[in-house]
Amino acid sequence: MKILVFEYITGGGFNKQDLPEALKNEGRLMLQALLDNLRLQSNHDDLSMTVMLDYRINGLINTDGFETVVINPEQNCHNEFVNLVKQCDAVWPIAPEFDGILQKLCQSVEALGKTLLTSPASAVALTGNKFETYQRLKQYHIATVPSRLFTGVVWNKNNEVQALAQELVESGITDVDITSDQWLVKSVDGVGCSDSYILTSPHDFEQMCSRQGDYIIQPHIQGIKTSLSCLFKEGTGWLICTNLQQFNIINQQYQLSELIVNYDLDLNCYQDLVANIAQAFPELWGYVGVDLIETPAQILVLEINPRLTTSFVGINAALGINVAENVLQLVKGEPTLTPFCNQAISIHMKQNDSN
Repeated sequence: MKILVFEYITGGGFNKQDLPEALKNEGRLMLQALLDNLRLQSNHDDLSMTVMLDYRINGLINTDGFETVVINPEQNCHNEFVNLVKQCDAVWPIAPEFDGILQKLCQSVEALGKTLLTSPASAVALTGNKFETYQRLKQYHIATVPSRLFTGVVWNKNNEVQALAQELVESGITDVDITSDQWLVKSVDGVGCSDSYILTSPHDFEQMCSRQGDYIIQPHIQGIKTSLSCLFKEGTGWLICTNLQQFNIINQQYQLSELIVNYDLDLNCYQDLVANIAQAFPELWGYVGVDLIETPAQILVLEINPRLTTSFVGINAALGINVAENVLQLVKGEPTLTPFCNQAISIHMKQNDSN
């Protein structure tokens, strides 16, 4: 099997403009971890790998054992991607959901009849939209944070507070003060925290209303911010580990400062949640990250990321599990996910990184 690996930020997706520093750092971490996983697997299976690299990243990634294709500024990155897909059997894209980037890559792979080693375009379209994800979670009675569209017009807060408060009660969320004057606004298709804002005053609302783009608004709920690293296939989910996300709040925005992979060794309280998400989102396939906020009364789903997340970087060191090997097993059957160790691994993030 010949596999093409394409991490959008470091692989040439920004070859005609400056690399966004935060996304570049995150992309490098994930790409290197994936290549290391695949390199271990290629020692046992008949695999060959091709990796795309932005000309500014070439030499900064260990690609030993891989064919490297350098993308220069004069090239059309998407055309190069499509040409390489035609030469491969399977493709593992890593890309942000905003502007439909990941969805379009998946569509290109599917159109060429190649094996996609991530969730299909249909799953990316659904989970890449935070409001549609919220609606699907509600439909399947999975606890989530009440959300409304906030699309650049004056949002009537007084009319919405009562409705949001009622929704919290109906969801069994009884330990959240909806009357506190703090709200969180997020880009509908944003990645991480880069386009999310905490609003605490009428002036904040006025500024937010002047922004272009589509956003959702939620009550700003205080709680422990965690995430799940999972595998999914056709309505079945496998939980790999839970992770703790630690943030700083700078200029009314969350910024991830540290990620503790496999921080909670007891997975029992999350197993049913993963099974429920698998049933609600049968489109999901392969590695998926699920962002949560945990209050004393409830675990609430915030987002579903149909791609590798930063937590993936620490899984091999934390559990001795080769995620890439297990994803390849999913193509024909089920994963094994046998841990060879069980420890927490800390990943310290550079300023402005996202998960």
